[in-house]
Amino acid sequence: MLERVITHPDPYEPYLLSQGIKAGGWLFISGQAGAGEDGRIVSGGFLAQGRQAFANLRRALEAGGASLKDVAKVTIFVTDMAHFEDVVALRREFFSAPYPADTIAEIKALYTPEAMIEIEAIAVVRGGEGR
Repeated sequence: MLERVITHPDPYEPYLLSQGIKAGGWLFISGQAGAGEDGRIVSGGFLAQGRQAFANLRRALEAGGASLKDVAKVTIFVTDMAHFEDVVALRREFFSAPYPADTIAEIKALYTPEAMIEIEAIAVVRGGEGR
């Protein structure tokens, strides 16, 4: 059975997307960009967007019954691989050992030209099936 994860505000609702889906003890979180509660990309450059994206990821994980410590796999999309060291710094700031499996990929563009980073994750739900 699939269960939709909802946050408030839910910026995904108008686009027929779910913030996340719980299924069989797993939590699948949609890509989280560096947008504030008003839906606009935060100012301050790549690290500011990255910190906001991780904050959004944390919020979605918590809404689904998990935390950053429960993340098994993360995919980080960036529009410029020149920010690779910044991504490593963000991972160090928000994750701890054992670090999740990771894919970092440079892509041509995200959903808005201002966005420089988007993070999606797969986590184990505390108390979920199979735990």
